[in-house]
Amino acid sequence: MSSKKQINLLRGWPNPSLLPTPLISAASTTALSNPDISIPGLLYGPDSGYQPLREEISRWMTRFYVSTPRRPPTIPYPEGWNTFVGEEERNADRICITGGASQSLACVLQVFSDPVKTRVWMVAPCYFLACRIFGDSGLEIRAVGEGSEGVDLGALERGLRQSGEEGEKKPLKQPRPWSKIYRNIIYCVPTFSNPSGKTMSPFCRQNLVQLARKYDALIITDDVYDFLQWPTSSASSTTSLSKAIIPRLVDVDRTLEPVPGPDSFGNAMSNGSFSKIVGPGVRTGWAEATPKLIYGLSQCGSSRSGGAPSQLVATMMAELLRSGELERHIKEVLNPAYEKRYGIMTRAIRQHLVPLEIKQGEVTADGKDIFGGYFLWLELPRDVSAKVVADRAKVEENLIVAPGYIFEVENDPSIKFQNSIRLCFSWEEEADLEDGIERLARVVRNVRDGMPPEMKGEGLGENGTKGEIGEFQ
Repeated sequence: MSSKKQINLLRGWPNPSLLPTPLISAASTTALSNPDISIPGLLYGPDSGYQPLREEISRWMTRFYVSTPRRPPTIPYPEGWNTFVGEEERNADRICITGGASQSLACVLQVFSDPVKTRVWMVAPCYFLACRIFGDSGLEIRAVGEGSEGVDLGALERGLRQSGEEGEKKPLKQPRPWSKIYRNIIYCVPTFSNPSGKTMSPFCRQNLVQLARKYDALIITDDVYDFLQWPTSSASSTTSLSKAIIPRLVDVDRTLEPVPGPDSFGNAMSNGSFSKIVGPGVRTGWAEATPKLIYGLSQCGSSRSGGAPSQLVATMMAELLRSGELERHIKEVLNPAYEKRYGIMTRAIRQHLVPLEIKQGEVTADGKDIFGGYFLWLELPRDVSAKVVADRAKVEENLIVAPGYIFEVENDPSIKFQNSIRLCFSWEEEADLEDGIERLARVVRNVRDGMPPEMKGEGLGENGTKGEIGEFQ
């Protein structure tokens, strides 16, 4: 094993220097020093969550997603798309407080899926840790590729149609008045995707919603990276990035004719989280969908029994939003820091990896030179195995990278990523990012030149990869 300092470009965590500890301290002092806040915060919360936070999130989502400049008339939106995302202010009834995106996904599956009736379609490469959540609900997962627009719509519709031809199956679960069992669930990370970094196009989003309506599907999106965005060229540097550049799928479903009525569950739900913009330890997030679906989500057994998740932390998040400090932190700290880290890594990739015929994945959004999130996707030459590179990188360079095979959909071998690698620029110190790319280049060069591995220690292997990601500890 190399004696070099370890560099971990796999772990998808924020660097500790970016955690807003003083802001959380101030928010917690405000919340705990006021009995009108602290007493409700320390008691069982209402099923849908702490109401002041629901209202603050509603106002924040309106600011971020609604007041967005529309595209020039020379590039029209698809027919039937009323507005960019709708002009009216969102109603807090569309918001439910959750214990984070993962906990929310588990609760959604408990209420709106059935192991016999429901099929899951997961966009690949996928956020692989979600596979276990679907598996815990007894659901069969099938892979569908990203294609060029974010989802291979043709392949998805063929799969949906074939699944429908299998005939209607009697669900295992008993019907409840606050829920419905969807025949299909489509899961994706549509903006600055984990792991590929790709952003789904507006036209693809519209067509995906139309497919969901046609085939009785609920689209569940992890919209956790939307707020982390920056320009990648001087041409895009003047673009205002304090607003969303593209609507979420839940917004498309809300505004695309025919607009869902008050009694509709709808066909899209957005998972939001404070993990990427405050800290993963707060374990607090929100879901947005139609009021009827949100009410059904709030009736999940764990919420009915234990009250809304993260009730105390929700009081602190409400203070962060009310004061404007969270939005200021995103704008003045997070986005500039991640833009700088992204720049360091991409320059190093161009210098050290591109000459080795390694290709970098997509780094644009809706045709604009804008990127965001935590991750970059690499494609190695066809004769270079990402698993071999990851194993040797750990042994020879004490470098941890994520080989593409871990982002394959569990138990579906139809879509493989044997020559792909995901890199994360959010966790390690800035000074180590270029060094990490240089180490990776040496490993790839050794593999291509046929140099025997220095197997004096163990490589990652599947279990080793999961250990190094940190999220399994």
